[in-house]
Amino acid sequence: MSPAAPPAAPIRVLVAKPGLDGHDRGAGVVARALRDAGMEVIYTGIRQTPDSIVAVALQEDVECVGLSVLSGSHVEYATDVRKLLDQQGAADIPVILGGIVPADDIAVLEDAGVSAVFPPGSRIVDITATIERLARRPEQPA
Repeated sequence: MSPAAPPAAPIRVLVAKPGLDGHDRGAGVVARALRDAGMEVIYTGIRQTPDSIVAVALQEDVECVGLSVLSGSHVEYATDVRKLLDQQGAADIPVILGGIVPADDIAVLEDAGVSAVFPPGSRIVDITATIERLARRPEQPA
């Protein structure tokens, strides 16, 4: 009988709050839910810059960056984070965004390279499934 394969390492997700928005209840709920789903979550806390978010994402070797933006600056911050990741050779790290996002901005965010947008009312199960899909590792079946 062959030995069982070691369990896969958990998916590493960075949850970040860019900008001056100090409301982080939603980000905390999502971070806890992702942990409960078996992911390893690095939470940066509030008032982060795109530069600091990307630095942590690279340092922590994350497989997904999740931004929580309630301030209305979601397009600016998401675009900056995506560009900085690309410039640092980390184009393979998907960026997702949750928060108060007008429907018209979803296409703008997707055009800027955001992989998924979760407006208010999004289900945790959908967020988790999206991260699992985006962070699929080569050895995982499709």
